[in-house]
Amino acid sequence: MAKASDLFIQCLEDEGVEYIFGVPGEENLDFLDSLSRSTKIKLILTRHEQGAGFMAATYGRHTGKTGVCLATLGPGATNFVTAAAYAQLGGMPMMMITGQKPIKKSKQGRFQILDVVAMMGPITKYTYQMASADNIPSRVREAIRLAEEEKPGAVHLELPEDIADEQTDSVPIPRSVARRPSADPKAVAAAVAKLKAAKSPVLVIGAGANRTMTSKMLLEFVDKTGIPFLTTQLGKGVIDERHPKFVGCAALSAGDFVHRAVEAADLILNIGHDVIEKPPFFMKAGGAEVIHISTRTAEVDPVYFPQIEVIGDIANAIWQMKEALGDGPGVDPWPWKSDFMLKARAAEVAHTASISGDTRFPIYPPHLVEQVRQSMPEDGIICLDNGVYKIWFARGYTAYRPNTVLLDNALATMGAGLPSAMMSSMVYPDRRVMAICGDGGFMMNSQEMETAVRLKLNITVLILNDNSYGMIRWKQANMGFADWGLTYGNPDFVKYAEAYGAHGYRVESAAHLAELLAHTGATPGVHLIDCPVDYSDNDRILNKDIKELAKAV
Repeated sequence: MAKASDLFIQCLEDEGVEYIFGVPGEENLDFLDSLSRSTKIKLILTRHEQGAGFMAATYGRHTGKTGVCLATLGPGATNFVTAAAYAQLGGMPMMMITGQKPIKKSKQGRFQILDVVAMMGPITKYTYQMASADNIPSRVREAIRLAEEEKPGAVHLELPEDIADEQTDSVPIPRSVARRPSADPKAVAAAVAKLKAAKSPVLVIGAGANRTMTSKMLLEFVDKTGIPFLTTQLGKGVIDERHPKFVGCAALSAGDFVHRAVEAADLILNIGHDVIEKPPFFMKAGGAEVIHISTRTAEVDPVYFPQIEVIGDIANAIWQMKEALGDGPGVDPWPWKSDFMLKARAAEVAHTASISGDTRFPIYPPHLVEQVRQSMPEDGIICLDNGVYKIWFARGYTAYRPNTVLLDNALATMGAGLPSAMMSSMVYPDRRVMAICGDGGFMMNSQEMETAVRLKLNITVLILNDNSYGMIRWKQANMGFADWGLTYGNPDFVKYAEAYGAHGYRVESAAHLAELLAHTGATPGVHLIDCPVDYSDNDRILNKDIKELAKAV
């Protein structure tokens, strides 16, 4: 016989869990005691449950394995809600474990009690209350199986206090061997026939393509066929964006150079499309046809109704298509035209170059992006919080490898930038990691600076400081509203960092920014850079200039 909480930890160990992130409470004490005796799982104590959830989700994104986080009942569990939605929409495997009052006999009435299982239902793939210790092995195995199955996402298990203390003779259930099904050969053949008949095809790489092996197969496919490709924000880096056939990232909703490139296509291979992202293109009757290549069938709506669906493991489907195309006749096997698409990309690169050299102070966003890219090594990871700078980085920051640009274009929540950078540094301690946050988003989880210092992480936190909620101010200006209700004051971020035991710096010029990025990248420890930014041209450039220049291509 074993104590239920000991069995729970044993199940997690057998699943390969390395960390549990969280803020324990009274109702977790049995679980915490069992965890204290584990030699395989490390507790990472955070300063807020939301930070723990963001870290667990980011662990899932990087590794493909389920990140695990822990909270108590009531307010601890409610603090997980945003992180659960972040993981669920973003396709990151993550398990939340929450405590609960005794369910068989309790003398505390309804104190702190919420129906957490019902609360988690709409924002998870699976949620379950443990009502018997005997069920722990099957529920842990099922939850993790579902968390990691396509599309990955969030799951939740509730462990009441009295169940955690039960005795049981149940034992862990071993992990199963599971592989994604291969695409049907007839569907592949239909897609290849359509591709052979096309004149100007293009690949659109979305969130679902950011999986193991898919990057390798897509690169081989592009190299062999010469078909241009673009990405969504969550598809950045799946193929190295220095590739000559890269035509851009769909960061704006419409009217950008990359949209002009898509307009020139008569066939779109939409790979790993996920409706949680803003559509990189809109279908219309009589327009370019679409081949949907994904692990999941297409969700049809008025602007998305693909003509062919190739469903199964994406890497395998692309490999099948590459093989079915053969070598083709002659040296240039397929007479596909991509001149206009590449011309649109060249126009975007030229426009970016014309503004990225602006060394004004406060720092100009295009120059900021250029400096960050120059300072980061090839395998360096930037973790963006949510704000208007996300558009500048999505468009202008060249991603070299998968999962080196972590931005959230699904829930698009503020507050995740710092925790996701912390987790990235833990997964890849030998790689340079930078959190890029607006002042608003940083302050939503700034307390995790203490956690980062305590863990002795090596990260740089770059705060883009405009004393306002800049994304909404940009939208406010674009919609013709008066500038009102979105400005605030900030603490002295340098002193704030130093109060946690981190190193703090304030940018004083464009040249100084480059110096600080170089210094923090070469120096161990937790560094915070307070960087004033000039967003005054956001509306003109992003809403007017780009659209006019793209239209003129």
